[in-house]
Amino acid sequence: MALSQYQQQGTYDETFDGSGLPRPGCAALVGRLQTLSDDELIRYQKAADAAMFQMGITFQVYGDDQASERIFPFDVLPRLIRFDEWRHIESGLRQRIRALNLFIDDIYNEQRVINAGVVPGELIASATSYREQCRGLKPPKGIWCHITGTDLVRDKDGTVYVLEDNLRVPSGVSYVIENRAVMKRTFPQIFEGFQIASVEDYPERLLETLQFAAPEGVSDPTIVVLTPGIYNSAYFEHSFLAHEMGVELVQGSDLVIRNRTCFMRTTRGLKRVDVIYRRIDDDFLDPQSFRPDSLLGVPGLMDAYRAGNVTLANAPGGGIADDKAVYNYVPQIIRFYLDEEPILPNVPTYLCHDPEQCEYVLAHLDEMVVKPTNESGGYGLLIGPHATAEQIAACRKQVQRDPRNFIAQPMLTLSTVPTLFDKSVEPRHVDLRPFILHGERTWVLPGGLTRVALRKGSIVVNSSQGGGSKDTWVLAADHQVNVGGE
Repeated sequence: MALSQYQQQGTYDETFDGSGLPRPGCAALVGRLQTLSDDELIRYQKAADAAMFQMGITFQVYGDDQASERIFPFDVLPRLIRFDEWRHIESGLRQRIRALNLFIDDIYNEQRVINAGVVPGELIASATSYREQCRGLKPPKGIWCHITGTDLVRDKDGTVYVLEDNLRVPSGVSYVIENRAVMKRTFPQIFEGFQIASVEDYPERLLETLQFAAPEGVSDPTIVVLTPGIYNSAYFEHSFLAHEMGVELVQGSDLVIRNRTCFMRTTRGLKRVDVIYRRIDDDFLDPQSFRPDSLLGVPGLMDAYRAGNVTLANAPGGGIADDKAVYNYVPQIIRFYLDEEPILPNVPTYLCHDPEQCEYVLAHLDEMVVKPTNESGGYGLLIGPHATAEQIAACRKQVQRDPRNFIAQPMLTLSTVPTLFDKSVEPRHVDLRPFILHGERTWVLPGGLTRVALRKGSIVVNSSQGGGSKDTWVLAADHQVNVGGE
């Protein structure tokens, strides 16, 4: 079987240890896979690909000559996470989200963290994601970040790091749920004998989070998912989550503001909307408050929000915590608000807006990963060790022109997992995006989205850059199958 020829790359492998033996918890899966012939495994992969196509599990790619819709690449060999290891990760994520929620609330109100000298005021004022329009806002229940996707990576020494936070409109959770559904549909025998934490209840948990976030005095809130429309890269997810929660999927033109209250147009007239799970960036939410040329948002929506008549999830302005320069201060933010030591470490980061650190970065561009502070999707990255002299020279000019817009990090050797290619199983680099719901309780979806860099040697896992995904198994303890909540 192809797995017997598996050769590690000298990185930390999620399935096999340095001597080539299965890691704790992985032996049963390895044994199961080794009973399958190459032809059987390939047949399961083809069945999964066909199921993805039939189910319409797609994403939109931009940046080519024209936008294109593609089936989301999927690999049938699952990634396993031990229960005890997951509990550690889960605790760290809960801690991080609690602190970031307090940070965002403070930044737009008292600014204690700035006055105490923990985070530089000029760093906040110069952030493109800072929204002056949100000063003084007090969201219902004090929650700014209802839904978060936090990217984690494991380095060659086995340490799990937080790579970045995504608190604006994080995407990818629909693929977690659909990956599990595809596996059960096309490869059901792989699950026999395993106790794996469920992911299927995420829409129900999301609905509960949104219901809890409703304005004061609303007992049975009307909830909608606000999408930019069918041409958005994550439209599949928008429609999927609306359907699974049993709520309406709307566009900006479907909503109207009357007397600082939000209504939805229906065939029976206007119906009040209490909670909007918005999948539109801040800039396009309300042309009266943000970009006046936006045709995607709802005029007057921010007035209704300020009046406390509608909840926006996530709250506008939360992107300040996504800024990759602010990211560098999250350990101090955790200590400041929670008086706790961070459970999950940050990747060591150099801030180019600091002259000393910038000088070091410019002298070591060929060794580092350089990132724009507000880009996402893998765009704008310089991976120094893999870059050409021309790419390094171009990056140098960009950093010198606008140092505030860049950070740099040492190049981590991302962990690998066995991944099927043709008739062979080869190691491919991965990250992990768990999803955290912050409401009455803080709940973490067990596992999350494992993204795979399908190109050999690549460490860029984003789907827009050629990445795919795997089903992620959290092996539940015998006494507790449904992990994930406080």
